[in-house]
Amino acid sequence: MPVLTVGSTGIDYVLRRSASVTQARITVTPNAVEVVVPAAATDEEVATVLHRRRRWLFEQTRHMSERVASSNAVSRFVSGAKIPFRGRLMRLRVEPVEGTLIEVSYRNGFVVGYPRALSEAVRDDLIEDALRLWFRKRLREDAAVFVRRHGKPNGLEPRGMLVKDQKYLWGSCGRDSVVNLNWHLVFAPKTVLEYAVVHELCHLRHRTHDGAFWGLVATILPDWKVRKAWLDNNEHFLTLRRLGPT
Repeated sequence: MPVLTVGSTGIDYVLRRSASVTQARITVTPNAVEVVVPAAATDEEVATVLHRRRRWLFEQTRHMSERVASSNAVSRFVSGAKIPFRGRLMRLRVEPVEGTLIEVSYRNGFVVGYPRALSEAVRDDLIEDALRLWFRKRLREDAAVFVRRHGKPNGLEPRGMLVKDQKYLWGSCGRDSVVNLNWHLVFAPKTVLEYAVVHELCHLRHRTHDGAFWGLVATILPDWKVRKAWLDNNEHFLTLRRLGPT
């Protein structure tokens, strides 16, 4: 993997050439730095782009590292752990139950029942899997409510809705009129999820983020700027990070 050196800091990045782009694009996420350039770009042109953006890259990677450090982290899924949900940290209670399946319920906090015979060595992994499945199902249910509330009354009816694990997007609306939502939105307040749903519904009529698009969003959610600001400023909260063994 190539490395960009800024002062004494080395920044690993992935270089990808694409025939569909006309200018360089750099994306910084918690997991990687991706540099996408036109297929015909020379090594010298790539180096020039990176040199020109080196200060921005340094600040973005440092900012991303700080966000990751302050994000929700769970070392073990045990009673007393805090789990993010709808903009708040909720207490987890774990208890053994009869049966063979892990059961997840929510009553002013999460209650997870695991089979008494379940090995402690695999308990955390299976509880995490069960919670993630529960989150996806709950997001799908919550989002469906907002689609019904704002879709048909505004003439914005998608052909379907999918919950995905999207790397860079909170949502998208394809030309097939299917709305896609990032399942991590379950960690945001429901008002923010509502904004994300409305945002993608409005793309059924307006494909770009032009004035007409934002005007349509505003007619449905007059306070959309407040909701969008929460999403922009709290990206680090919208995750459930598992700490490795120390």
